[in-house]
Formats: sequence, C-alpha cells, structure tokens
Amino acid sequence: MRQLFQQMISAMPPWMRSLFARATKKQLLPLLLTIRVGGLVLAGLALWGFAEIADQVLEQESHLMDTAILLLLKSWHTPFLDRVMLSFTFIGEPSSLLFISVLIGIWLLIERRYKEATTIVIAAAGGGALNYWLKELFARSRPELWERVVDVQHYSFPSGHAMVSMVVYGIIGYLLSTHFLRWSGLLISVTLLLVLGIGISRLYFGVHWPTDVIAGFAAGLVWLIACIFSLEIWHEFRDEQSRLQDKSLLPSSSAETLT
Repeated sequence: MRQLFQQMISAMPPWMRSLFARATKKQLLPLLLTIRVGGLVLAGLALWGFAEIADQVLEQESHLMDTAILLLLKSWHTPFLDRVMLSFTFIGEPSSLLFISVLIGIWLLIERRYKEATTIVIAAAGGGALNYWLKELFARSRPELWERVVDVQHYSFPSGHAMVSMVVYGIIGYLLSTHFLRWSGLLISVTLLLVLGIGISRLYFGVHWPTDVIAGFAAGLVWLIACIFSLEIWHEFRDEQSRLQDKSLLPSSSAETLT
C-alpha cells in the first residue's frame, strides 16, 4: 500500500504535489485526526447498514442461515479440532491481543519507529472502543444452540474477536511486511489465515452468529484501512519534509564548494 500511495503522489502534477506538501505541512494533525475519526464513523455506519439489512429486510432468512451454519460446524466437532479452535480463540482474546501489541510496540520503539508504534496504539484502542459501543448499541443476544465450552460475556454483534483481531493482527502484519520486504507475501498470508481462523473458531464454539463474524471483519477492515492510510500520509509528509530540506541545502552546499 505504501508503494501505491507513493505512486499516487508521484503521478500528481508538480503544482498538485506542492499543494499537497504545503497542506500536509500546515495541517498534518487535523488531517490525520479527520482520517481516523472518519474511519471510525465509516466503520460504524457500515455496520449499522449491515445490521439493518440482517435484522429487518432478511431477518428470518438470516436467522435460518446462521443457525444452519452453526449446526453444520457442530457436526464437525472432534477432540483434535476442539484443541485447534481453542488455540485460535485464545490468540484472539483481549489479553492476548494486548500482550502482542505491547510486544510489537516495544520492538518498534527500540527501532525508533515511533509513528508505527503510535499507530498500533490508536488502531487497537479505536477498534476495541468501537466494538464495545456497537455491542451496546445493537444488544444482540448470543446463540444458545448447545452448551458452551468457552466463557463469553457481553453481546454478540459484532464479534469482538473477529473485529479487533482484524485490526490488531492486520496492522502488525502490515508493519512487519513493510519492514521485512523479502517475507511480505508470507507475512500477509499468515496474517489472513490467523484472522480467519479466529473468526471461524467463534462459530465453531457457537458463541457467535455467522453474521456477527462477517460484520466484525467488515468493520475491522474499514478501521484498519483508515489507520494504514493515515500512517502512509504521515510517512509521505516526513519524506516530503526531508526532500524539501535536502533541496534547501543544495545552494548553500554548492556555494561552500565554490568558495
């Protein structure tokens, strides 16, 4: 995405690039704040629209489909799959997400990548807060098709495991892939499989309806993209500042050489 963003900036006419540089230089923080707040609002609106369709337009059909999918997954239960799915659910728990975020954040601080460390904090905190608010807003009951083997609290819609895992592991996978370019394809693939496995595990144990998980992925993806986009604008602003500083030093350097 960073290369795509840089290509978009490079494709601009010179006057537009100059205007973009001046605008971001003067209004970087308001611009980043607008993107992040807009991302949260857009994620909330996307879920509101999804919930309206699921609960009003296709209420009965959605419930029948959700129930059929959960009962199908229940028929696949085995002791081995139970252990596998418990592992996926565990790494999607808030405590696990917090531990991994802190661990990656410390590594980024050691590497002096302060922008990335800040982005992880904003992404995780924003995703968690939005998920809590949406659960309170929709207050959807959890499935009770069979006895649960995992502890659950709070409402069902949207899935917190699916949504916050999409955000946290998504931003971590993105940052690692930009740092280790050689392994970027593998890192992104592992991230996708990890997030997908966490979402499926919630269905496997019957603690969420499928529409909860789909909605969680959708809202998490919107917020993740907003965080990545704001980070890339931040990077581009710093890069543009460095280029302008280098250009401003050229005449003085030439003059010193001549003298």
